Amino acid sequence: MSVSSTTTKNSYSGNGSTTAFAYGFKIFADADLQVIIRASTGVETVKTLTTHYTVSNAGNDSGGNVTFTSGNTPASGQTVVIRRN
Repeated sequence: MSVSSTTTKNSYSGNGSTTAFAYGFKIFADADLQVIIRASTGVETVKTLTTHYTVSNAGNDSGGNVTFTSGNTPASGQTVVIRRN
């Protein structure tokens, strides 16, 4: 089954306190997302589902949220990249 959306990525700036970040496109399963933290130096780290974050609203046409777990809140100067995998 194909997904009819041209949006495949959302990016946000971390601030050390925000834990929930929206993705605005349909996915079929939580694992259909790749979540990356990009440091100010450009180094990228791929985060792990359930260890670093959870996903809501898989299957919803308008998307949902990625919520970082305790101790994994993106810091100021970091960029959160949410990409359909």
